[in-house]
Amino acid sequence: MSSCGNTNADDTALMPRRLKYDKGRYCIKCKLNFGNIVIRHAVYCRECFTPMVTIKFRRALEPHVNANAGTSKRPKLKASGSLVLGFSGGLGSSVLLDLVYKTYFSSQSPAHDNGVARGGINHPRNTSVWTSCAVCYVESCSAFSGEHDRTEEMRSVLAPYVNVEFIPLRLEDAFDELWWGQVAGTNDMSLLALELGKDGLTTETLRLVPPSCVLSPADALRAFLAALPTPTAISRTIHILIRLLLFYTARSRDASHLLLGTSLTTLSVSLISCVAQGGGYSILEELQEEWPSPQASHSDVIGSIRLVRPLRDITMKECAAFAWWNGIHVPGRPKVIRATAGILGLTKEDFIVGLEKDYPSTVSAIARTCAKLEPKGTSLRECKFCHRPLQEGLADWKAQISIRSYSDSMLISDQVHKPISVPPTSPITSDTFAPSSSLATYLCYSCLTTLTSRSSRRTGSTRSSERFQDAPLPVWLKSEEIFPQGTALMGENDELWIQKRQSEAANRESIAGFLLPSSS
Repeated sequence: MSSCGNTNADDTALMPRRLKYDKGRYCIKCKLNFGNIVIRHAVYCRECFTPMVTIKFRRALEPHVNANAGTSKRPKLKASGSLVLGFSGGLGSSVLLDLVYKTYFSSQSPAHDNGVARGGINHPRNTSVWTSCAVCYVESCSAFSGEHDRTEEMRSVLAPYVNVEFIPLRLEDAFDELWWGQVAGTNDMSLLALELGKDGLTTETLRLVPPSCVLSPADALRAFLAALPTPTAISRTIHILIRLLLFYTARSRDASHLLLGTSLTTLSVSLISCVAQGGGYSILEELQEEWPSPQASHSDVIGSIRLVRPLRDITMKECAAFAWWNGIHVPGRPKVIRATAGILGLTKEDFIVGLEKDYPSTVSAIARTCAKLEPKGTSLRECKFCHRPLQEGLADWKAQISIRSYSDSMLISDQVHKPISVPPTSPITSDTFAPSSSLATYLCYSCLTTLTSRSSRRTGSTRSSERFQDAPLPVWLKSEEIFPQGTALMGENDELWIQKRQSEAANRESIAGFLLPSSS
């Protein structure tokens, strides 16, 4: 208790203790019951708290359900595809699963003895908003040593939710050609490797992984993470891989919505850490994203997949109280020290969580402020690594602000790339391919920083071979999508592979001598 005067002479010199609530001890909704929880200095009882959370959840989700709302103020909720939920076992995803199931899948009226639904099959209460619901869990135990597989544990957690399909995924699926063939429907099983960490990421170091040296998906994942320069890069890369695994799985199931259990607290952490890592241009994608399906154009809203975070107005404290009072089992996520040792972990533990305890209103102000931001100009391309908008003119801007001295030993080692030796008698000319092309032109600033940033804790005595490693790239980084026609790739035994996209007429002409004549 603080003092402003002589407490022995004046009893009023003591400063009054700050109240935990501002408007009394009774619930501000019903005005009858004593409060059980304080949310942003407002008191709620247990009976009024649960409906309030449900209303916030529906208010954040239902405006994004219909592909076209039309002119009706209260349109009938009907999605154009199925529903996919991302489940991590944490607090937010557990609350989201329970809210979605009880609100949209378990509220149908019981059927008659003959099996016909009461009120008729066309009654609004018997009509499902989504055709089906699937829950995806991405197991990441292969990324770190000492972690155990929790897939069966998550399957048992989802057992009480009937009519919900469980789809187990693994983090190493991002390097699995078989999984990529199933979700993308492509027969291209090529896997590329690139030397990370070097400035520019020139394609001269890009090479095809020979069939004799192909690693297993788990080994490829660990090799890729080991080649990343900083702990921040590791944590951000894991989040990108999980997000894209969920996206591609939802697209393969013709889903119209992908829901994530990101609470307001977690969303504020993601927004601040995204800006800190150079992802301010795609800050709106941290709030909501839309992916066009392969059959739909970029302007076709009906065929797109919407990533929605329905808990973006509900804090972590509200989620914990809701889970406790409703008996929701939260298995929890494994605490991997390496995954939270970067900027993301520092933002959560040292900034946002402490800020929410002392000044809870400022956490919501972060999300509201970031929702008002808009990038300057429109983006016509997307980053090939994270699939978010790519800022145009990034290479020119970075060249203008960079000040370098090539006397630095680290910078000199960055410029040492493996040369491509072409015999003088080779029919390949300089117009066939451009050896100076760079992967950096296809990456956003945040992903480029993630792959090439230097750790401040490394000493100058570290050898170049230890700092930079050849890392397998994720399966969606396909060579024909990234590099222009006629790109030179290094194959097995230093062979030079020229990748050139041909038309159907050129293909038929090249094999015309092997075709049988057509019978008239």
